Amino acid sequence: MTFDKTSLALAATVLLWASAFPAIRVALDGYGPAALSFVRLASASLGLLAVAPFLGVRRPSRADLPRILVVGACGMSAYQLLLNWGETRVPAGTASLIVASVPAISALLAVAFLGERPTWHTVAGSGTALAGCALIALAGGETGYTTAAWAVMGAAVVQAVYHFAIKPLLRHRTGLEVACYAMWAGTALLLPLAPGAFGELVRAPAGATMAALYLGLLPSAAGFVVWGYAVARLTVTAATAALYLVPGVALVVAYLWLGEVPTPVEVAGGVVTLAGVVLLGRGAPKKRAAPKEDGAPTAAVTPATGTASPAPPR
Repeated sequence: MTFDKTSLALAATVLLWASAFPAIRVALDGYGPAALSFVRLASASLGLLAVAPFLGVRRPSRADLPRILVVGACGMSAYQLLLNWGETRVPAGTASLIVASVPAISALLAVAFLGERPTWHTVAGSGTALAGCALIALAGGETGYTTAAWAVMGAAVVQAVYHFAIKPLLRHRTGLEVACYAMWAGTALLLPLAPGAFGELVRAPAGATMAALYLGLLPSAAGFVVWGYAVARLTVTAATAALYLVPGVALVVAYLWLGEVPTPVEVAGGVVTLAGVVLLGRGAPKKRAAPKEDGAPTAAVTPATGTASPAPPR
């Protein structure tokens, strides 16, 4: 089988986003959830700022700034804080299985707030995915684990709100541009955490700091760039189908990197969640993501609702 540049970019995206979950666990050995959130977003913002002129990222309009603040707060600031806090107790691979429910939540938001008609796929897929998440949350049998699992679920919810809220922006901006705006806004909103984050940066072990910088520069910054390259040249079906591989790859990476082995109940919950998301995706409209003539990245379409979206921020 021959792999072209597009296939390699898609594979790299899956690997980068899957590796983010175990990398968070490593970084948490030296950083608190709040400090890690700021260090990751700040390094990602600097990385995207450095390449933005070469990728044709335009300045946002003033009219878009309020919405950009909202998507930055939800998709970046709140998402990072909740996910990092949740992973203090929830294994990396398990967290990836919970976050995989984002398309199901996005579909429910589209029905509730965009007036989209609920289809059989929407109801059955979303219900199945959320039932799988509930099963995972109850799998640990202890209050601390369950609370942390619900925090990860909260991260999935705010990420779904991010997908819902960016729809108007994507009518006149590329997915990469929206991701950059959200990353920069999310970082700005976490600036009050900067003094504490710098203090932890000085004291943290080198391995934790390397993991934190890896999260910002590779899964967050480079991940969006290579994802944009891939989805601009693939059908939406092919691009989004690859995202279903992220939890499975995350489980493998977490095992090889951290020695984590999920419990049978966690695996069962993950299988149920992914089954619901796949069922949801089967009912989505099959549109093609047409590449731009200049090769600039375009937006993808979420498998849940068929609406344009840059991809989940990992």
